[in-house]
Amino acid sequence: MAQSIALATKFQPILDEIYKAASLTARMDTPVKPVNFAGANVVSVFKTNPIGLGTYSRVSGYPAGQVVGTWETLTLASERGRAFVIDRMDDEETLGMAFGTLAGEFIRTQVAPELDAYRFSKYASTSSINAATPATLDANTIIPALDAAKLALDEDEVPREGRILYISDACLNLLEGKVSRFLANENGVDRRVMRFDGMDVVMVPQTRFYKGITIDAGATVDAGGYSKGSGKDINFMIIHPSAVVQVVKHDALKVFPPEENQTTDGWLVQYRIYHDAFVLANKLNGVYLHNKA
Repeated sequence: MAQSIALATKFQPILDEIYKAASLTARMDTPVKPVNFAGANVVSVFKTNPIGLGTYSRVSGYPAGQVVGTWETLTLASERGRAFVIDRMDDEETLGMAFGTLAGEFIRTQVAPELDAYRFSKYASTSSINAATPATLDANTIIPALDAAKLALDEDEVPREGRILYISDACLNLLEGKVSRFLANENGVDRRVMRFDGMDVVMVPQTRFYKGITIDAGATVDAGGYSKGSGKDINFMIIHPSAVVQVVKHDALKVFPPEENQTTDGWLVQYRIYHDAFVLANKLNGVYLHNKA
């Protein structure tokens, strides 16, 4: 078992880095938030609802008020996994590349996109968040739509600092084409919009940007992942990270060398992730959605 543990220990940091590089939502993961793991599948988040000011009396003094502190219970619902076998000779004849390539590509092309798609879909499907009337945007409506989103968040007193603009590839193309550029003596032209009105801009491929997705149970060896299904394309979302909780409660990689694999003469890789994502009940206004009609 020592060899298996060593391999898992060696590859886990590599896979973590691949996930962080490939995932568009990783920056909002929960380590920065006070989350309590309670029970088998429950996450508890503490929230308060203080009462506003009252009129001070010079006779009786301060008006009494109450402070209500409660635990918001969030139940984890997404448990996913997959096992692969890399034949010993396949790995040997590719100079040991088969094992490492499979693990890395699996995280980059399957795990990270599914986590992003699941989270975006979950946020977009949460009731009572800020949401515009669904519409198809064009070059003349993209900036007014973004201005309306910013105004809605400002009116709800969502902090300006820290907002993230997640925008579809097509809508970002519209935005970049609409923003004027004034050139002096530059030899190269860079039309990319990295920040817009103080918000970090993150382009999201439409293939992982839907309101509502279908998760495949992966019951056969050639099926799995997720699909758009009956979901709706998202144009853009503005999210303040304090409004959401992304929980990865269990993220396990197990590697068994051919000597320990009792089924085949190959490397057995098993990956399991137990996770979920939520919009906090008292911070629903910190998420703004604009999706296609």
